[in-house]
Amino acid sequence: MTMVTLRASLHAPMPDPPPVAALPLLDSAGAGIVLGDFIGDDGLPAPLAPTASALFGPRGVCFAGSDGLFFVSDTGHHRLLGWSRVPTQDNQPADIVIGQPDFTSEGRNAKGDIGPATLNMPTGLASDGVCFAVADAWNHRVLIWHRIPTDSNQPADLVLGQADFVSGQANRGMPLPGPETLNWCYGVTIAENKLYVADTGNRRVLVWNSFPDANGQPADLVLGQADMITRDDNAGADTTSIGMRWPHAVVVHDGKVLVADAGNNRIMAWNAQPNADGAMASFVLGQTSFEANSHNRGGYHPNERSLQMPYGLAVLDGGLICADTANSRLVGYELDNIDMDRSAVRLSGQHGFQKKGDNRWRFATRDSLCWPFALAVQDRLVAVADTGNNRVMLWKKA
Repeated sequence: MTMVTLRASLHAPMPDPPPVAALPLLDSAGAGIVLGDFIGDDGLPAPLAPTASALFGPRGVCFAGSDGLFFVSDTGHHRLLGWSRVPTQDNQPADIVIGQPDFTSEGRNAKGDIGPATLNMPTGLASDGVCFAVADAWNHRVLIWHRIPTDSNQPADLVLGQADFVSGQANRGMPLPGPETLNWCYGVTIAENKLYVADTGNRRVLVWNSFPDANGQPADLVLGQADMITRDDNAGADTTSIGMRWPHAVVVHDGKVLVADAGNNRIMAWNAQPNADGAMASFVLGQTSFEANSHNRGGYHPNERSLQMPYGLAVLDGGLICADTANSRLVGYELDNIDMDRSAVRLSGQHGFQKKGDNRWRFATRDSLCWPFALAVQDRLVAVADTGNNRVMLWKKA
């Protein structure tokens, strides 16, 4: 080998690692049921005027109770749609509406005053089979029903983040947050009689250690900040095991607490329920370390270990699934012995871990995604808020 050849070989880029084959996460045939999917004669999506079947940027889904109730946050129309049973037909019309006087009206807070049955950009939904909660994001509050609502515009029983049902300012109009305030809360979870709220605009997760029973009740614990009165990105420091940037969803499984930290392109995980404000996470997924935060680990294309703005989380058959939103895909992790920077093993929405693109850069199909925001699971059925396609997909496990 000549000196020139040796010098060139020393400076040649290292070859990319071989691609990892993905196992299917959801049925490769695509979603069995699609809601809100209306295509005009020209092949383009139909206008998004509100009806009992139309959706506009849905950002929340929820299987609510064993009797089959199903809800969608129809975010762009500022309303919730509810089905008395899980839909069995494409574009099946909803049975009830909350947030608007009828199925054909829209507008923030129904173009009126804030109340116990109005909504302004509703997002995350949660139920434990008895109670029901919605993150009413731009009213900076969480609405709670003691019993899952079954009638249109059934008023909520409880409000958090505000002192009453007629207020809607971020952090109650104060310059700093507190344990009783919210700011652009996008996610809500009920688990083990605790309530978790992704208080996104305050860059934190609030935890109520027992289910709240009073309007404006303060939270007991904060994650993502060292105290209840701070709202800085990443707790005012560089990216670490404590701070967050745009947390969006929380799941609790087998003692673990996991948070979709969308702004840091990672999932934070605590191996046990934290018991102190600002508790350090045990590990992260999507990054090599607590200090890293680049989307797709600094590259354009994703892989089996990277994430780009993950917004939704759920547990399916003992595994974690993540709506890897800006990569327009769903990725699945094995939860057994999961730890730092573990690789995803399952995939839906793309044809390989190295692929990205809204609807794979084509028209929407029953197995493609465009900016999925939220997930919910009932047995082997997964509901996906396919936000960029203005639809909700009911998709069976592979």
